[in-house]
Amino acid sequence: MNTVGSDGSSGNLAQGFKPRHVTMLSIAGIIGAGLFVGSGHAIAAAGPAAILAYIASGILVVLVMRMLGEMAVANPDTGSFSTYADQAIGRWAGFTIGWLYWWFWVLVIPIEALAAGHVLNNWFPQIDTWLYALISVIALAATNLFSVSKYGEFEFWFAMFKVAAIIAFISLGLVMLMGWVPDREVSGLSTLVNEHGGFAPKGMAAVVGAFITVMFSFIGTEAVTIAAAESSNPARNIARATRSVIWRISVFYLLSIFVIISVVPWNDPLLPVQGSYQRALELMNVPYAKFLVDVVVLVAVASCMNSSIYIASRMLFSLARRSEAPAFLKMTSPVGVPRAAVIASTLIGAGIAVLNFFAPAGVFDFLLASSGAIALLVYLVIAISQLRMRSKLQRNNTEIVFRMWLFPWLTYLVIAFIVCALGVMLVTPEHRAEITTTVSLAIVISFLGIITARRHARPVRATALG
Repeated sequence: MNTVGSDGSSGNLAQGFKPRHVTMLSIAGIIGAGLFVGSGHAIAAAGPAAILAYIASGILVVLVMRMLGEMAVANPDTGSFSTYADQAIGRWAGFTIGWLYWWFWVLVIPIEALAAGHVLNNWFPQIDTWLYALISVIALAATNLFSVSKYGEFEFWFAMFKVAAIIAFISLGLVMLMGWVPDREVSGLSTLVNEHGGFAPKGMAAVVGAFITVMFSFIGTEAVTIAAAESSNPARNIARATRSVIWRISVFYLLSIFVIISVVPWNDPLLPVQGSYQRALELMNVPYAKFLVDVVVLVAVASCMNSSIYIASRMLFSLARRSEAPAFLKMTSPVGVPRAAVIASTLIGAGIAVLNFFAPAGVFDFLLASSGAIALLVYLVIAISQLRMRSKLQRNNTEIVFRMWLFPWLTYLVIAFIVCALGVMLVTPEHRAEITTTVSLAIVISFLGIITARRHARPVRATALG
């Protein structure tokens, strides 16, 4: 049980999330700027067949979440899959994937901050983009320094706004496609199969490439298992969130992408420049399309930045509790917030944001490339951990109330699929730098993890011999 000592230094987290917080976090946790803006690049790369990449990515995420849910319901923990990798594979594995995941979300902080800064600079150009980015990081870090319930409340309303925006967009698009709006005509389903080269104008190889791009927009779904550990009934909340992932992906991603590819020709030159949502609204003759999308993107990036700080700090806190990060990072405030972990993660994220403007060209791109394959590595570790954890749970006579489907065959299939995806990245020129940089970073961290595991094992062995 996560309880907080009266001195505020117990190193335990408060259970401050309300059920509605966890529910909305699970619903909108995967909705970021990648959907509103980045989807245009995937569609431009693969044509209407990009929806196949979204379907494949969605199926992978559903299966991975089912595996993670099995472990998390049996043993809720703020370290989530990092803790389970520690228990199922070895201490070095939990160390490696925990630090890699922390690094991924620390890098998301400046990416989203720069996106927010760009939107604000377009509205008020008197202030530089980098200053807007820095101010936004500081403002959202402040929300994470109060109680977790305050963070949950901020994120609840952020998520509510994103959900409302997507539902409104899908509804408008479907009404347009049905021809129910006078004087408003769009191309419709002919855009999918008949015009501009057909459904897959660049072939299925382009769909595989789009899958690599699309998949990274889904990462964050697994973070609900981290957040649920700070709620009053984590097992129930995790099970509920995991069961709902299918309809969440179907509605918010697949339906909205279907509307976009039905309205916007894939070879529209403005699609990757303006973003898929803005271009679709313009073709539907919606007034002030750019402003409306800018508002939604600003809220989306603020939400994602807010969550990035939260997720990074909790993973850092978990690593510190397992003696795999500096001990001061596991200290909590009187209200159960790991403020040292929040501040450390924020400072590094803000520093990278500033680095983008003042460092030599290429430094920021190199840092981004180092996180390019982390999502796949996280999913691979989750699958391997679940494969090994099931036997441990059964040996300990632990009741498994939430099970992976068709175990172990679907788990093996997911592992094989991820390994193949990593192989495709390695042989694809535009993704080769990402995987080589990420794998190199993972090897270095794994080496440090092995050293850390051996150092902690020595006192135990010495005690046993004595």
